[in-house]
Amino acid sequence: MSQAQLSHALAGIGTGNVFAFFLVLARVTPLFLVAPAFSSPMLVPRVRSVLAVAIALGLTPLARHGQTIPKDVLPLVGLLIENFLVGLGLAYTIACVFGAIQGAGVFADSFGGFSFGQQVDPVNGNPGGSMTNLYTMVGLALFLAIGGDAWTLRGFSATFRAVPIADSFQAKPLIAAAESACASLLVGAVEIAAPVILAIIITDIALGMISKVVPQMNVFAVGFTVKVGVTLLIVGVSLPFMAGWMSNALEGSLATTLQSLKIG
Repeated sequence: MSQAQLSHALAGIGTGNVFAFFLVLARVTPLFLVAPAFSSPMLVPRVRSVLAVAIALGLTPLARHGQTIPKDVLPLVGLLIENFLVGLGLAYTIACVFGAIQGAGVFADSFGGFSFGQQVDPVNGNPGGSMTNLYTMVGLALFLAIGGDAWTLRGFSATFRAVPIADSFQAKPLIAAAESACASLLVGAVEIAAPVILAIIITDIALGMISKVVPQMNVFAVGFTVKVGVTLLIVGVSLPFMAGWMSNALEGSLATTLQSLKIG
């Protein structure tokens, strides 16, 4: 391509489309900083950067349609910050769903006795017990199996209809949605880990009764082995049901965040 052809092609793009691309990129960037799967350290930063640019390029025509992009510096900087906050709000609510799954793994480690051995979580790089790593890996697999990545991308595309890139938004409803997602994190973790917690409590009660009947038995040595076995059994039985919980939680998080943006 000659220099004249390149200059003609660049002139046809227009500054408005270039500014629109950067506004869309600002909204998409939090997806690769916070959201599950997209922000995983298993994706090297260069790959995440390329994916963010590719998604922004694909969404720019949708976001640019019918919008008048300001060309002054200060309004553009303000729109960049606002679009970043919109994307951050949606990515955070989705991350809270995944955080509940990791919290359930922490509960399983604590009650089942697996917290004595710390490992490095391959998904987010944080240290955790065996059950935390198991819940994280299964949660990531279920997230991809139920189409969570597609739901996330559709949710981001819907934000451009709720809050166009050249419009301002009210932060208060979005903050309320983020607070609600954070508050539901602990509740979700307890819901997922409830079978394990209940089984371990029943096991502890049974071991306490046995220690009263047979005081010569070393209940601590026996109890540790029994609780590990019970935890593995209950986790294996209950994990497949986590897909339904995750599907409902993702749908609810996306709907709540999009509704808060429309209210704003």
